[in-house]
Amino acid sequence: MAGGSGDRPARRASDRGRYGRLSRERVLAAALELVDREGLSALSMRRLGAELGVEAMALYRYAAGKDSLLDGLVEALYLELEERLAGGSDAGAQPPTDSGAFPWRAELQRIARALYDVCLAHPQVVPLLSTRMMAVPLARRPLAVLRDHERILLLLRKAGFDDASAAAVFRAYTAWVLGYVSVELRAMVDNPEESDPAFRLGLHRMPSQELPVLRETAPALAESGGPEGLSAGLDALLGRLAPADRTP
Repeated sequence: MAGGSGDRPARRASDRGRYGRLSRERVLAAALELVDREGLSALSMRRLGAELGVEAMALYRYAAGKDSLLDGLVEALYLELEERLAGGSDAGAQPPTDSGAFPWRAELQRIARALYDVCLAHPQVVPLLSTRMMAVPLARRPLAVLRDHERILLLLRKAGFDDASAAAVFRAYTAWVLGYVSVELRAMVDNPEESDPAFRLGLHRMPSQELPVLRETAPALAESGGPEGLSAGLDALLGRLAPADRTP
């Protein structure tokens, strides 16, 4: 329901559900739990209302509609990223080379590892990190997302990058991390119940004469690169980038 006709019923709908009075945080937490469990296709205002034990109209006080909920899921992931960075939950991650000699590179490694862990904890939400950023202008993105942008750009400015160079590094960093996570989470298994690797991956479905190299390489492609692959690739990328007046 849209427009003024939807506002009046929304004010009358009770926002006290089975978990007590609603709040934006509680609504987004329930949405994240639902999507983690059943995927993005399960998310709707009606279904989320049922999860919380309230009428769907009660949710419009906290999210204007489905798109707002999707943006809220992105916000929830970036809030979790902030918690991980503040709590040092990724303290065990070690950069693969001497990037510790360059604090800006070491800190980007730390942020990347924390985001990687958040994404793997909520794989069903990861596609939104790309699709919602394509749909929502910069200034309208959730504040937690903008704080992440600010964190990285401030780090690069302090390292000596000018605005143009910092923007280039920001783009390269974002493309690598989100691209790597997307590859890590891609669907590869055709039949999870099959014990034979070839049939598990469904290699028999690929024409052998047309796709010989892909068939041979598919088992290796199906292996996770893990956080080590993330860090190694990021280290190689950042090693080619430096402030104009410095050489890493």
